[in-house]
Amino acid sequence: MTQGLEAIADYMARQRTAILNAWRAAVDADPEFASFSALSRAQFNDHIPDVLDAFEQRLRRGAGAAESGSEAERASAEHGLHRWQQGYDQRQAMREWTHLQLTLQQALQAYERAHPQVERQVIARAYQELARHCGDGVIESAARYERLQQTEASSRLRDLEQALEQIQQLERDRAEGWRQAAHDLRGSVSIISNTSALLSHELTEPMRARFAELLHRGVTSLQTLLTDLIDVARLEAGHEQLNLTPFDAAQVLRNLCDTMRNAASQGSLFLLAQGPDILPVVGDQAKVLRIAQNLLLNAFKATAQGGVRVLWDAADAGQWRLTVQDTGPGITRGPAAPLERALKQATTEAREAETQVAAGSEPPPAPAPVLPSQSAHKPPQSLSGEGIGLSIVKRLCELLDASIEVDSVSGSGTTFRVTFPRSYPGR
Repeated sequence: MTQGLEAIADYMARQRTAILNAWRAAVDADPEFASFSALSRAQFNDHIPDVLDAFEQRLRRGAGAAESGSEAERASAEHGLHRWQQGYDQRQAMREWTHLQLTLQQALQAYERAHPQVERQVIARAYQELARHCGDGVIESAARYERLQQTEASSRLRDLEQALEQIQQLERDRAEGWRQAAHDLRGSVSIISNTSALLSHELTEPMRARFAELLHRGVTSLQTLLTDLIDVARLEAGHEQLNLTPFDAAQVLRNLCDTMRNAASQGSLFLLAQGPDILPVVGDQAKVLRIAQNLLLNAFKATAQGGVRVLWDAADAGQWRLTVQDTGPGITRGPAAPLERALKQATTEAREAETQVAAGSEPPPAPAPVLPSQSAHKPPQSLSGEGIGLSIVKRLCELLDASIEVDSVSGSGTTFRVTFPRSYPGR
């Protein structure tokens, strides 16, 4: 019997090309596989030659067929993995095995017709080994599919859990932001109320003038905070729309710095503006201006000594960059600290991702430098509304498809870098 099975194995080896062609023709004729006809011949055959090798070895070993089981299982499992990667579902993979078994049966039948002298028990044993071989292949392919599905399900579960945690963290951050806003509002109203009450008493003219100035500052601060809260609410509700027009970013930022120098000089701070004379871009000029203004105000509030530097330049890949550096104490306490830390963490993660993606290509952009701190920690009350201003910056960056990064450590200056698209094709 062993010699007879070896003869069949030799025949199957000689017919390898015809078997593969017949198998592919059968699959191509199956409407279940219409969307996979674009696979190249090498992709389609994949590990099937290994499967056929294992079947031939099984025939040659005869009674010791089980010895080749591990090789057949490996080839079948690898074929199942390949079909998963090519987009086959489990039903299609099983149908493919059915076509392979039928094709091999037809080859055995052709051998039987060409060699009528072969003993019936040899032919029967060959059919038996074929059934076992294809059955084992189906089992291994199905097992690989099951493991892959479990892995994919576990991955989806982890993604969902991470997404849920991110949503919950966003809600906590949002709630903290509104809590800080309510605290700032209460403080501003308290200042206005107390100052108004003092003005109703008998006061000397210098004291009355002083309290009137305090009242004016309190009303101005309250008006600014209320405007910021309305802007945040509009951005969160999705009511802000883009108004894309060409403009010169260099001129807009230079004009902003000119108008803000008075505010800087009142705090005895320097304000430097550096960048190319002309930087033509397409974008929403008003929203870009609001981002730069909020970052500048944030820098002024956090800086007691030294000053602020505003830079702009053209970045790679159709982008331009705005950088605001201060000599403040860096990320420390106050309403803005949680948001700054979140931005810093996002910056670190983004650079790690860029490094992984850019492996073998151009390196990611260098981190924005920071200016040495010249400021002591400012008292928390001087930072009122700072967190709201940064929240607006973050929301506007999302609306403008801009990325924002922050570099800072406690006791050092802070640098915010915003990278904008230079145009918005299709929008």
